Amino acid sequence: MSKIVTLEYPLKELKAPEEYRGLPYIDPHKCIGCGACRNACPSDAVMKIDDIKNGIRKIILDVGRCIRCGRCEEVCPTGAIKLTTIFEAASKSRENHIEIIELKLLRCSRCGRYSEFTERQVMFALDILPREALEVEALDKRIWLCRDCRRETALSEAVDKEWKWYYGKLVKSTWE
Repeated sequence: MSKIVTLEYPLKELKAPEEYRGLPYIDPHKCIGCGACRNACPSDAVMKIDDIKNGIRKIILDVGRCIRCGRCEEVCPTGAIKLTTIFEAASKSRENHIEIIELKLLRCSRCGRYSEFTERQVMFALDILPREALEVEALDKRIWLCRDCRRETALSEAVDKEWKWYYGKLVKSTWE
């Protein structure tokens, strides 16, 4: 007599092996909105959309586009995105395949415009940067600025110290 090889799935739950690369999941409490997962995703399953008017960054994960390669999990600096062992992706609605994380963009302390970084990104950077290796006062002053204000501040400080404009270029002054 031969063995029955038919599984009772879907009537009985079927567990995938622990090493199985299943559907990805983003922990909204760990995500800092850096977009590293978006940059690494070959199938464009992750999108990063900035709503500058309202100061919101959306990280959108479209599980339907995911090829389960695991690149997003490898590059995430906070471990917010993980591949699960869930393999069932069937759904009656397309919306069930989309996960949206909303994060607040940093507001520039100088001009009030929204920055290209989220508040969580800046706080994460402050936590991991070695304070003794940096010019702490300059870091504390500039990290809360948008790109334009950071550039203007750095240039004006450099010009005030030992740099001069010479024919449209900023050069180190060697004369007094």
